[in-house]
Amino acid sequence: MEQWEYRTLKFLTKGFFTGGKLDLDEFDNELNAMGSQGWELISCFDTSQYQGSSKEVICVFKRKK
Repeated sequence: MEQWEYRTLKFLTKGFFTGGKLDLDEFDNELNAMGSQGWELISCFDTSQYQGSSKEVICVFKRKK
């Protein structure tokens, strides 16, 4: 039976009044770093802050043990 390990990364958005913007360069760099370590992105979701703006983006990764 295959066994997996999981990891989550949290990216905070910036700018309450602008609806919360994500630093895409930082986001891409982190995703690529995780991929180079054998982690596979399986899900990403945001958490709401106010009237639909995002407070943070949470990414879930998995890799074989």
